[in-house]
Amino acid sequence: MNAPYNPGLLEQLQLRYAKGPVKMLIGGAWVEAASGETFETLNPSTGELIANVASAGEVDVNRAVAAARKAFEGPWSKVKPDERTRLLLKLADLIEANAEELALLETLDVGRPIQFSRMIDVAGAIGQLRYNAGWASKIAGETAEISAPGEWLSYVLREPIGVCAQIVPWNFPMVMAIGKLAPALAAGCTVVLKPAEQTPLSTLRIGELALEAGIPEGVVNIVSGFGRTAGAALAAHRDVDKVAFTGSTVTGKAIIDASKTNMKRVQLELGGKSPTYIFADAELSKAIPAAAMGIFFNAGQVCAAGSRLFVHEKVADQVLEGVVNMAKGLKVGQTLEADTMIGPLVSAAQLERVTGYIASGREEGASILVGGEAIGDTGYFVQPTVLLDTKPDMRVRKEEIFGPVLCAMRFGDDDDVEALAGRGNETEFGLSASIYTQNITTAHKLARRLKAGTIRINGSGGVDPALPLGGFKASGWGRENGKAGIEAYTELKAVSVAL
Repeated sequence: MNAPYNPGLLEQLQLRYAKGPVKMLIGGAWVEAASGETFETLNPSTGELIANVASAGEVDVNRAVAAARKAFEGPWSKVKPDERTRLLLKLADLIEANAEELALLETLDVGRPIQFSRMIDVAGAIGQLRYNAGWASKIAGETAEISAPGEWLSYVLREPIGVCAQIVPWNFPMVMAIGKLAPALAAGCTVVLKPAEQTPLSTLRIGELALEAGIPEGVVNIVSGFGRTAGAALAAHRDVDKVAFTGSTVTGKAIIDASKTNMKRVQLELGGKSPTYIFADAELSKAIPAAAMGIFFNAGQVCAAGSRLFVHEKVADQVLEGVVNMAKGLKVGQTLEADTMIGPLVSAAQLERVTGYIASGREEGASILVGGEAIGDTGYFVQPTVLLDTKPDMRVRKEEIFGPVLCAMRFGDDDDVEALAGRGNETEFGLSASIYTQNITTAHKLARRLKAGTIRINGSGGVDPALPLGGFKASGWGRENGKAGIEAYTELKAVSVAL
């Protein structure tokens, strides 16, 4: 059997990262941290060192923000919309040309099976760039007729917001970095981007490609470091006009507090505890695998994972049997093997967190239908797990686990749409939901009552750059993607001229 990856390319990457610390991108130059400090990034499949990476501190953040400000006030402000389009399309082409390298790098650093790194991360990043490139020339203001005495010409300008700090998580670092970077650049902003300390490598490689694409120095700056240092400094920086963050709700609240230094704009895509509903009339051949992969994909490390399953009692046994069989049949293993479907959790800390939640569910009385244990002596693997008959006050049912742990509950004919929506809305989160039923009236009524930013009916799928992404309640502020995602990187300015 042929290897599902290029062994020679793997060797090249290993040699490259063995040479010395990976540097940061500031003002068009690759630099070490001012302190000289570095941190390790590990392969979650083995626990082995991949590379040492420069660890940014406040001094480095200040330099990066200054470079972004200089570029924003200077050469980048003179770049026309069609040129921004061309630069984004060139970056997309370069990512496509280096697709295998980037997929392999993402697999090594994140612990995602190689097939999904190609499909989700690389293809998703290219799609984000090409979609947002088209918006650069379509950002428009408007004229308005006002009622003030006299004769006026009034118009509204939509201008780039300025210097943007963008902090991305470790579960999908490359595609999420591009998902933030692309609309910001299309709108005419400059960026200081901070990847998660667990997974910095693909984002730093994107920085190299951005320079190769011809994006001017200082427009894209990438500081690698810890959230408590580099991330906190960015969130509080008085010369940052906006901070965009994807990650935990706890960290999101800290960013809100830090942003008060200059009342910077804040955009947050946070946690989730998303429900999946399977009704008695659902097409189970679609609903069962969707429910299973909705939580087991990427080892459950997905903010919009369908971690709560509400299934009608008439089909509950069949559905649960199907989900359990999939959990048993999905290969959990090394991410460079062709038939691996589920890789490791990202770190030892995440493994401890997920197994701790499973233990909590067991102690509080939940039944474990399948899984429930860590796997192996190396790497950070855990079995896909299904918990049955959890109660609303159990931690496993109301808190985000961020692992392959499904909480399943039955419902009956006595549960109307209002009751089912209430159960779906019972947590502090409101990111997404999925509904499987052939009764389109039931589906639409339930969709209207659920407090969630994204709802799918009779189908599953990833994030599309054309659709707004974000949540209700503790799942975030604002929206990414689509027209809303572009406009989030602009400010409105009203101008009135007395004629």
